[in-house]
Amino acid sequence: MKSGEDYRGLGWAHGALTVQRLGAMLAPVTFLLANGQQISPMHVAPWANEPGAEVLPGILRRLRGEWPCVPFGYSVPAQGWPENWACVMGPPEPGEEVHGHSSNHDWTWRDSKSGSLSLMLAYPQGSPVEYVERTITPDPSSPAIDLELKIVVRRACRLPIGLHPVFRLPFETGGATLELGGFDEGRTYPHDVEPGAALFAPDRTFSELTAVPSRTGKVVDASRLPLAAATEELLQIEGADGMAALVNHEEGYRVALSWQKEHFPSLLLWYSNRGRKAAPWNGRHVAIGIEPICSPFGLGPATALADNPVAQSGIATALEFSPEKPFVTRYRIEASAL
Repeated sequence: MKSGEDYRGLGWAHGALTVQRLGAMLAPVTFLLANGQQISPMHVAPWANEPGAEVLPGILRRLRGEWPCVPFGYSVPAQGWPENWACVMGPPEPGEEVHGHSSNHDWTWRDSKSGSLSLMLAYPQGSPVEYVERTITPDPSSPAIDLELKIVVRRACRLPIGLHPVFRLPFETGGATLELGGFDEGRTYPHDVEPGAALFAPDRTFSELTAVPSRTGKVVDASRLPLAAATEELLQIEGADGMAALVNHEEGYRVALSWQKEHFPSLLLWYSNRGRKAAPWNGRHVAIGIEPICSPFGLGPATALADNPVAQSGIATALEFSPEKPFVTRYRIEASAL
């Protein structure tokens, strides 16, 4: 196989998967379930093959499936934010990229053992990160994929990091249910994710995903997807227990995500529900991101390293990295029939 191939695939008894070099993104994935049903739970953005997509930022160009973000997040202007957030929100770092270098560039294929795919990406010389490595291994005995992320740093540092699984949703409103394990508290985004497309009341807390405060003064069941409203929103679930699942009632399957909660103490839920009207989104993007993170709402490294309100509550928003000990985390995506 050529090292410059843009895509590589793997087939096994319980499915088939594709990985692209750009962002090391995993999708499409087809699982063959025990009842013979074939399902494709990972999202692929609708513009991936449209003319003009090649001029988009790397992360958007062929947005799809699941990938790692090192560092996680991106800086936004502090204007209009609550004071307790605005006072800790720093400007973008030099060369800052949305969700990190890993999300925007072509990775390099590495030799890997039979039945797995492995990629690595070297970081720019000025970065504290030396390189990242990712290994994707289907479970030979089930419709599941085991994933490993390794981060090697040049010098001791603190960074926000995250995983970015994005799942496809059924067409009918409420045709799927998001199931979370136990968690301590949920937070709504403190500002507008997308101007004119807000749904949840800003900077509020909640204890049940089925009753999230809305801007109308009522509550929204944020577990039933897709949502009825055209919206672009983020919820941060703190103290998540390392398990989440999406049950697609319309298509009769459940896809579960499990991760190491000691590395990712929060879960970011990205509701992309026809809320972004500008190109390439064009009001047609419908997906749910179920993203294990160590970050404050993906607000970029400067805010993550500051004493932000999430960190003040005792939830870590950046991890410590050491050149003496590479960081390794493992997680799993698994499907089953209802």
